[in-house]
Amino acid sequence: MTKNLSNESKVYFTDFKANSRENLPDKLQRMIETAGILDVLDKKDLTAIKLHFGEKGNVAFIRPPYIRRIIQTVRKAEALPFLTDANTLYAGTRSNTVSHIQTAVENGFSYSSMDGAPIIIADGLRGKSETDVEINQKHCRYVHIGSEIVSADALISVAHVKGHELSGFGGTLKNLGMGCASRKGKLEQHSNVSPTIKKKNCIGCGNCAEHCPGNAISLEDKKASINTEDCIGCGECILRCPTGSVNIRWNQTIPVFLEKMMEYSLGVLKNKEGKCFFINFVTDISPACDCMSYNDRPIVGDIGVLASNDPVAIDQAAVDLINAEAALPGTCLKKNIQPGEDKFKGLYPDVNWEIQLEYAEKIGLGNRQYTLEKVKTLTWK
Repeated sequence: MTKNLSNESKVYFTDFKANSRENLPDKLQRMIETAGILDVLDKKDLTAIKLHFGEKGNVAFIRPPYIRRIIQTVRKAEALPFLTDANTLYAGTRSNTVSHIQTAVENGFSYSSMDGAPIIIADGLRGKSETDVEINQKHCRYVHIGSEIVSADALISVAHVKGHELSGFGGTLKNLGMGCASRKGKLEQHSNVSPTIKKKNCIGCGNCAEHCPGNAISLEDKKASINTEDCIGCGECILRCPTGSVNIRWNQTIPVFLEKMMEYSLGVLKNKEGKCFFINFVTDISPACDCMSYNDRPIVGDIGVLASNDPVAIDQAAVDLINAEAALPGTCLKKNIQPGEDKFKGLYPDVNWEIQLEYAEKIGLGNRQYTLEKVKTLTWK
């Protein structure tokens, strides 16, 4: 882990050990209370619990019983929790509020199972309900955030840590920057990223064209072709291609994408100083995003749950814990499989995931230096 410096942020951690005295939901609650979740909440605070409900067919998302316990913990402060996410840019089962909520319910996040906490999609019926937040950063003067997240009094981010095709990995900062952006905001973040087709591998199935929200892909001589002027850079074609023929043009645009995402995270947290709390579930660590309609085998075993008031430190800690593990056998990870080797660069060697944390620290989102405080399981004396 990082060196013990005086300016370190504190990150709390608990593993998945349990016994008859303390089950995992009880242990989760004790950990997040120890980490200070109740300190950011006041009575009647409208509290957004930002999570990913999981795409239909993907089962790597955070298990509903854990979310229910977080809701119950928020209620101890007499705050008013609601579950939220923003609609997707790509064509899937969460691209509008109706199908988004239906998918959430099918995945176990119903009003009754969530202890009466409602689901409120942050950017409205079709992803156009947004608030422009002024940040005056290198790439963005304003960012476009789902209005219900901006309007909330407090924000609890609950992120599932996993690999990601564009950012290398996704954790708290991606859950904030990409996950809270309106459709316009997502488009702005992706606008410099344009995929390319490896023609010799393309089988002309048309899957990418069928699911392209920008209608930028067509079949020419039984091969897919992308019109870069119409491409909105959402990466949907990358996820849909069965032969891996669609690839991002790995150049300076990826650093720009990552920096924009961090600027959006800055906009999400603006005007909520002292009113935010961050939780990372380091479990079911799938190689790709939960936005896919399936999930592959996890690259390492379940590790635990992290909590902090620093979004940069908690993501750094999650990556460090994952990289300290040996890769599980039989996964898609074929290199960097030993303890201490970078698993995310093993998955996506052309993506420098560290850019997001370096830039987040630079613009004042948090600190990559941290101390890890382990919350152990209670035992019988």
